[in-house]
Amino acid sequence: MKALFSLLLALCTGAAFAAPGDVARFPAKGPVLAQLRIHGSTDIEVFGTVIADYQRLYPGTEIVYEDIITQDMYARYLNERNGPNGPDMLISSGMDLQTKLVNDGYALAHRSAQTEALPDWAQWRHEAFGISYEPVAMVYNTRQLPKARVPHTRRQLLELLRAPDAPLAGKVGTYDVQRSSVGYLLATQDTQRGSMAGALLGALGDNQVELEERTGVLLDAVSSGRLSLVYNVLGSYAQARIDAGEPLGIIEPEDYTLVVLRTAIIPRSSRHPDEARRFLDYLLSPRGQQVLSREARLMPILPGQRPQQPGGPERSYRPIQLGPGLLVYLDALKRRQFLDAWRGSMLPPNP
Repeated sequence: MKALFSLLLALCTGAAFAAPGDVARFPAKGPVLAQLRIHGSTDIEVFGTVIADYQRLYPGTEIVYEDIITQDMYARYLNERNGPNGPDMLISSGMDLQTKLVNDGYALAHRSAQTEALPDWAQWRHEAFGISYEPVAMVYNTRQLPKARVPHTRRQLLELLRAPDAPLAGKVGTYDVQRSSVGYLLATQDTQRGSMAGALLGALGDNQVELEERTGVLLDAVSSGRLSLVYNVLGSYAQARIDAGEPLGIIEPEDYTLVVLRTAIIPRSSRHPDEARRFLDYLLSPRGQQVLSREARLMPILPGQRPQQPGGPERSYRPIQLGPGLLVYLDALKRRQFLDAWRGSMLPPNP
């Protein structure tokens, strides 16, 4: 199903399917009047639908989208920002790295009716802007994990990991925080929010947890049955797979559900800042937010555009706020100390 969708996207947009790090070109639908280069951490088969809709409004805009993992996006921007392929916009779920770029003076400010409508926690200094709202979930294989054993809180997950019959031994996964900046962000947020974080990391390590860099690889392993459950992953990708018929279930933890913002910044080195501002305003417009929700399956950031869930899981949502607080664990000493402790819990000792 995913391959078929990618082929259809390519036929409709003129873009080739992009593996991580690949470049997809969305040609203008007529004479080229504007250009835009985006570096994004969202899979192209997800974000391509958004670009296609934008080009319906602005058919003269040629867009180049490069799918890059968050850590590489940050490093490449610093190394290549003034080169010929420097981006006009960075869209990333690595909120802490985006915040650091803003803090270090690499972003342009933008004010518009669309940006002013954002909640205070979803923009910072008018330079970093949340465009979608991403609950962080556990995802499990519905054919392998009986409903009665599905954990709904971190404490229940810890009990399952410690169960005498070891149902998750060699069958559980999460992000490798050494390679995944989103995984690192989520793990440090867990440490700040709950006293169970250390025990949970230790139990994951005891169960030979599989560590991966990208959400899609983890979900592939759960869908195939090689893993039974993955912890702390971006939920929107799983929902798209469920809708396509894969045997997955999503758990938004009832104790608290972290919410990551996909954030956009316009780099100071952008060659087409006006087009980047127009694209950002589109993303935050009612139309753009609806396309993000309906077509890309990303939860819109504006409250009026989100589906209403009275008494539902949103009660436990804990949005990660944009701002200087995200810089704490990017400090070199703090990061080294955290990673040393994480490795001690998650990785087997050297023989």
